[in-house]
Amino acid sequence: MSSQQLIECVPNFSEGVDMDIIKQITDAIESVPQVKLLDVDPGKATNRTVVTFVGPPQPVIEAAYLAIKTASQLIDMSQHKGEHPRMGATDVCPLIPIANITMEETVKYAHQLGRRVGEELHIPIYFYESAAKTPQRQNLAVIRSGEYEGFAKKIKQPEWAPDHGPSELNIKAGATVIGARDFLVAYNINLNTTSVRRANSIAFDIRENGRVKREGNPISGKIVRDAEGNAERVPGLLKSVKAIGWYIEEYGVAQISMNLTDINVTSLHEAFDTTESCAIKRGLRVTGSELVGLVPKKVLLDAGKYFLKKQQRSVGISESEIIKIAVKSLGLDELAPFDARKKVIEYLLEDAAASPLIQMDLRQFANETASESPAPGGGSIAAYVGALGASLGTMVANLSAHKRGWDDRWEEFSTVAEEGQHLKDRLLDLVDKDTEAFNGIMTAIRMPKGSDDEKALRKAALITATKNAIDIPHQVMQTSFDCYEFLNQMAEKGNPASVSDAGVGALCVHAAIHGAYLNVLINCADFSEKDYVDMMISKSKALLTQSEAKQKAILATVEKVITS
Repeated sequence: MSSQQLIECVPNFSEGVDMDIIKQITDAIESVPQVKLLDVDPGKATNRTVVTFVGPPQPVIEAAYLAIKTASQLIDMSQHKGEHPRMGATDVCPLIPIANITMEETVKYAHQLGRRVGEELHIPIYFYESAAKTPQRQNLAVIRSGEYEGFAKKIKQPEWAPDHGPSELNIKAGATVIGARDFLVAYNINLNTTSVRRANSIAFDIRENGRVKREGNPISGKIVRDAEGNAERVPGLLKSVKAIGWYIEEYGVAQISMNLTDINVTSLHEAFDTTESCAIKRGLRVTGSELVGLVPKKVLLDAGKYFLKKQQRSVGISESEIIKIAVKSLGLDELAPFDARKKVIEYLLEDAAASPLIQMDLRQFANETASESPAPGGGSIAAYVGALGASLGTMVANLSAHKRGWDDRWEEFSTVAEEGQHLKDRLLDLVDKDTEAFNGIMTAIRMPKGSDDEKALRKAALITATKNAIDIPHQVMQTSFDCYEFLNQMAEKGNPASVSDAGVGALCVHAAIHGAYLNVLINCADFSEKDYVDMMISKSKALLTQSEAKQKAILATVEKVITS
């Protein structure tokens, strides 16, 4: 799905208790081809469920329409009670651009959805955020003010006529806000108190909108107003953050519920640390936190690296370990077990079938290689051996970062380890890419060749597949060669007790380069495009020659350190 347009839809439904109703709504979403349901997050206290799904724009719009229709049939807002502000059975339905699509294009899809819902389901529709048609309607909280109970009167006011649908409240379904926005992280921070008032005090400290400015006493003092009579405000500490305090009976604690509306401005870990500091000043303590819905992987990786750096530890560790640090540091597992595979968008979109080799354990991989199947073959093995070489160099860097007496050098080695992790991951990716390239040639060979048109298509497919089968092992060579720089650093400056590991890493890298070179040669054999063949063989031969020299130099350094 890498080249196609993708948008995410995160509708909030005013039902968090009746799982049968929730299931009927999500079944409607999943009935649409090409749409993938990523997450269903019901909350009993809020009586609200956040659903996340993703796909190409038009299927997502169809799935959103069916979900809103189903919710309007099953949820009766006249009977609804819950802690969270709400105004409709489908309370809010934002669209978020994820891949290969602009915000402007996403806005058009939001308008398309809102028009259809208003006209066909007779539900008042309001557009917000980037889809808002007037500046006054950009803020969701402003639109939702008064909630369901006050909307029958509010909708009659000329300034609150809906963007689509009837100008009277749909008693059963309420009203719905549809929008287009950047990625938003819904995040709750747990406190060691049951006091909503104290939780709100911290929320006012941190949220961008801050609190109303008062004379003298900040709680009971007279409100300070400007020349137009509007209340002045004291800004909070964090930009792009909305927050309120509430008590969650299900957990028995007060929380600060926040929306991080731009994680490039205020990150998850910054929100956590700032909240913790404000809580301590008010005699409270943060005990953990909770993610509502999904997050991009970067959010947790950035948090994990932030806390590792605070501990003066290397950030050049595996992705899973970085995320583990983030989960523990943020207390994301305090209220319930936290499974990153179910909360990170990229993990949910991963297709294990697309990378079958690196999903295997060591024995399975060896058995598959030893089988009668021609793939995986030498190209995939070369990539994997290169990944092992990168891993060994990275290990030396991490051991050096934690060596007693070298505390002032941890950042130096952390930088090296981070580069090693990047190269290792790239080589692991090439393990499957090489097998895919071989399979691509086989697919092209099997194409029909009965007519002249079929022959022409088959020839073109073979040329493309063969070039790819030559390029992939060359990428293995180049990526493996890039490992020499940090392997040499580790041989010269790394922990002397682990210098032999740097040497073995260099041996692995050279084996990978030589093995991949053989694959370049064999895939170039008998290929008709001579200029391309000559270029690739020349570039690959030069890398192999340089590799021999690099390997010898590193091994000489390793032996010198060991024997000195």
